[in-house]
Amino acid sequence: MQRIAAIQLRGDGDRDHRLRRAEALIGQAAAAGARLLVLPENFAYYGANPQRLREAAETERGPEGPARALLAECARRHGVWILGGTLPLTSGLRGDRDPKPFAAALLYDDSGEEVARYHKIHLFDVAVKDTGQRYCESDSFRHGGDPVLVQTPFGKLGISVCYDLRFPELYRYYAASGAELLAVPSAFTATTGAAHWRLLLRARAVENQCYVVGPNIGDRAHPKRPTWGGSAIVDPWGEVLAELGDGDGVITADLDRDRLAQVRDDMPALEQRRL
Repeated sequence: MQRIAAIQLRGDGDRDHRLRRAEALIGQAAAAGARLLVLPENFAYYGANPQRLREAAETERGPEGPARALLAECARRHGVWILGGTLPLTSGLRGDRDPKPFAAALLYDDSGEEVARYHKIHLFDVAVKDTGQRYCESDSFRHGGDPVLVQTPFGKLGISVCYDLRFPELYRYYAASGAELLAVPSAFTATTGAAHWRLLLRARAVENQCYVVGPNIGDRAHPKRPTWGGSAIVDPWGEVLAELGDGDGVITADLDRDRLAQVRDDMPALEQRRL
């Protein structure tokens, strides 16, 4: 068995405050025995407006920015793998006409090396009628285009982000390609999170017979952009192994690959697909 962790952060404070909180919670998760740690979406820059995001964006081909540097250093210091939710990341290429960054989830190994990068494919462009809030991520970010499946010591890991969770074809692609673990770093709104977050995490776990780890921004009292929290780790049978409410925190669970094999053997749905 191998222990994995979901780290939940509030959406308050500035970047440096959030990075300090992330560093402390990474240490807490590592001390609890977790070897793969997943941070939520936009963990350092949640709530920043489009102009601020463009100004703060880190560059993939330049020197490491503060969030990337922290992730690499923490992975190396604690000897753990870290999936860094997302942060705004530009290409840094001359002639790139799109000034918007990608929402990039970065995976670091236990030596602090970046081993994979996923650019969020589905951007949340939605008006929530219950609250009157309008969310238009495409004002701030550019669309990614490719799924990312990574071989890790914890099995094959399929990376996704937040709104991706509503698009099951992405996860079926991962399952058909051999995924055993799905990561969904998120910042689900309080309204949509209360209605669908836990349901969708369990659905993706059951239909693809994978472990699912979903860390969320947890700030239900945020004055402008309340988020649900409810970070959870779900097993391939749909059982919620660990779950949080609101606010900062860490949850851990053991990834049991024998359990995964048993679920797939008892219910061979992935082998019996017809379409």
